[in-house]
Amino acid sequence: MCMCLWLRRFPRAAAALTAAVLLSSCIPVGPDFLHPAAPDVDRYTPEKLPPQTSSTDAPTGQAQRFVQGRDIPQEWWRMFKSRALNALIERSLRNNPTLQSTMSALRVSKEAVYAQQGKFLPLVQSNFIGTRQNTAGVLAPVLNVPIQNLNPFDLYTSQVLVSYTFDVWGLNRRTVESLQALSDNQRFQVEAAYLALTSNVAVAAITEAALRGQIDATNELISLNRKMLDVLRKQLDTGYANRSDVAAQEAQLAQVEATLPPLRKALGVQRDLLAALSGSYPSEGPLETFRLTDLQLPLDLPLSLPLQLVEQRPDVRAAEELLHSASAQVGVATANMLPNFTIGANGGYMNIALAGLISPSAVLGTQFWLLAGSVTQTLFDGGTLLHQRRAAAAAYDEAAWAYKATVIGAAQNVADVLHALKNDADALRAARAFERAAKVSFDLARQQVESGNANILLLLTAQSTYLQALIQVVQARAARLADTAALFQALGGGWWNRVEPPKEKILNVGTGESFTLIDKNKVY
Repeated sequence: MCMCLWLRRFPRAAAALTAAVLLSSCIPVGPDFLHPAAPDVDRYTPEKLPPQTSSTDAPTGQAQRFVQGRDIPQEWWRMFKSRALNALIERSLRNNPTLQSTMSALRVSKEAVYAQQGKFLPLVQSNFIGTRQNTAGVLAPVLNVPIQNLNPFDLYTSQVLVSYTFDVWGLNRRTVESLQALSDNQRFQVEAAYLALTSNVAVAAITEAALRGQIDATNELISLNRKMLDVLRKQLDTGYANRSDVAAQEAQLAQVEATLPPLRKALGVQRDLLAALSGSYPSEGPLETFRLTDLQLPLDLPLSLPLQLVEQRPDVRAAEELLHSASAQVGVATANMLPNFTIGANGGYMNIALAGLISPSAVLGTQFWLLAGSVTQTLFDGGTLLHQRRAAAAAYDEAAWAYKATVIGAAQNVADVLHALKNDADALRAARAFERAAKVSFDLARQQVESGNANILLLLTAQSTYLQALIQVVQARAARLADTAALFQALGGGWWNRVEPPKEKILNVGTGESFTLIDKNKVY
């Protein structure tokens, strides 16, 4: 029997249920959540930040300028002007399983909110029971029916059951509020995973480029060492050099060559990392290769104020939502200590013949209904509810301190990157000066050997120094690029400028195939 027909036949029950819904609109108990105050600081470092970094004549040696209040673009990695990096990050955003996992977790949390919101409405159930039974003969005098005329008999019952719990103290509203905060927390977890993925891919690509630069520098020095070894061997044949000089140069060449396998190993590991980040197996590998010459250094760097940082950092926003959830749980624990009001209704038909439930003309005298209300108040539970509320209050304090720690950590992260950017520029300038001086020393030592005025110790020292200088320049160039990417990550990555949310995919574990999930109800 449909609900609307039942309500028409039992108008008093319908009126009672309507009153129940209206009574449940009271103000919920417990604290109303207030957004934490923004940090009362106006900069990240004790000293005033210089408007720009130092510069040098090396590639990626330009001065970087800090622009206060400048917004961060949604796709900040495009500022490196690398098509290969853009393509790799876009593929990673589509296929990275960790990012997809966080989006699935978001869908779980949203469904939990929807499920709890269903408790704002009455619970309506219907059932049909058919039985065949035999009554004991001793009941015949009670029933005033000859037992032989009664047994056995069928009994059919069709009924609708309605129950509703008044949300007088806001128990359900606070529960929904807590679950919604947890859902918002997961939404910011998605943004944090998105930001971590893009920055990790960018830094991994820069690291690969740095390793290739170090390998190129090492190969260049190996080539120079081999040429010098050929010169010394010719001088040995003509009597201008001795065997110990040749042996020393051979050892130097072998020492430089020995630095190549660790660099190649690191490059292979980095390639495997890029493949994994893009959602591929190592055997498939990334399609792109990266070199420092293909990456441009962003020169105008945005710098948000600390009061903006708490709105931009996904981890800070996630911590705030955990605090919000803990606040709502205090209200839940408080409401559990107060009386619980419930109303229930049950109505239907009962007949010994199935036709009596189907035929409208046969329902007279078969109707039954029940309307009941209850108020439940815990009088003694050994302090359980009291301590649960105290535990909820303590959990709120825990979340508050965790939030403050997250804010301080976020500010520390930005300050660390700003220190790094300033000193990276100074390090590159010093490394470039070191490289120029080492090159002059190496060229002079090589000229002496080629002219027959062999000073093998001077040559060996100059070779080792020049290799060290080349490597330092490569590392300093890569550090500036990597720390620039770290600044975009530390400031939140510009997720608030995204037009569309990340696209979620559903994975078929059996086949390994996936397809994009289209959810028109998604709200980010």
